[in-house]
Amino acid sequence: MRLIPASLFGRLTLILVIGLLAAQFASMWLHMGERAMMMAQNQGQFPAIPSRFGTHLLITLAAVIALSLVAVRLVTRPLQHLAEAADAFGSDLESPPLPETGPTETRRAAEAFNRMQERLRRLIAERGRALAAVSHDLRTPLTRMRLRAELVDDEALRAQINADIDDMQAMVESTLDYLRGLRENEALQSIDMEALLASLVADEQALGHPVTLTGSDVAPYLGRLSTLKRALGNLIDNAVKYGQSAHIIIEDGAKELRLVVEDRGPGIPEADLLRVVEPYVRLEASRSRETGGVGLGLTIARDAAVLHGGKLRLENLAAGGLRATLVLARR
Repeated sequence: MRLIPASLFGRLTLILVIGLLAAQFASMWLHMGERAMMMAQNQGQFPAIPSRFGTHLLITLAAVIALSLVAVRLVTRPLQHLAEAADAFGSDLESPPLPETGPTETRRAAEAFNRMQERLRRLIAERGRALAAVSHDLRTPLTRMRLRAELVDDEALRAQINADIDDMQAMVESTLDYLRGLRENEALQSIDMEALLASLVADEQALGHPVTLTGSDVAPYLGRLSTLKRALGNLIDNAVKYGQSAHIIIEDGAKELRLVVEDRGPGIPEADLLRVVEPYVRLEASRSRETGGVGLGLTIARDAAVLHGGKLRLENLAAGGLRATLVLARR
């Protein structure tokens, strides 16, 4: 059993109550000492403790507890606001700054948080501008190389050059997509998740891939459409590429929305389930370069889930295959 409360509010309240009880019992002990001295003067009879002492103790205890709750709430409320602002900024770069009011310590904390928030906004804006410039600078030489490759007379050599250019372009596009995809200032909107998944499934089925979808009557989800579409597309592509099929399940709830993608492939070794979602990590045993990709698909899906207050879960199925669950918190 936990004796010390987990929250700062509970700990401060406990300290005040213990201090009060200690003061009251010390007072009672002093009174008892005085009564012991009076016992000799009253021919050995120990005077009884007046009943009002217990009443006084209870009234004092109730009053101090009530005042302590109010005082501690006033002390801990700024910390709660700071935590809420940090969570909001983690999912929305345009979240409003903290009000710089209250005691000196609270104002200083709010000012420091707002300065950090503004610096991060500037850093991300500068990165976006640099990314746009780099994107153009990287695509231009690749296009020139592709045009010059067409001038090569040797067909085998030309095919090898074009294959290398395709690999380079795929890596560039994947990296740029990862860098800009999760920090775009995309507005939140109400998303019909069933319709979104149905469109992705229809695209895969048009290519002849065995992809199915189950789940209906899903409440609209407030999120970023392009980010979620990219994440779900990566999960479905991985399932089709490495598991030969994909089965998508929608599990709706009051607090979170779960989108499950299952395949029947070889799965992932248990030791690599956590590592595989890191950028540029590919498991060569089953996910070689010949199958495509640069190791960013699961990373994009994980970051998309975190951006929406959720997480990505990976687990191997007992019958074989991998289950990827995109857990999205409802706002």
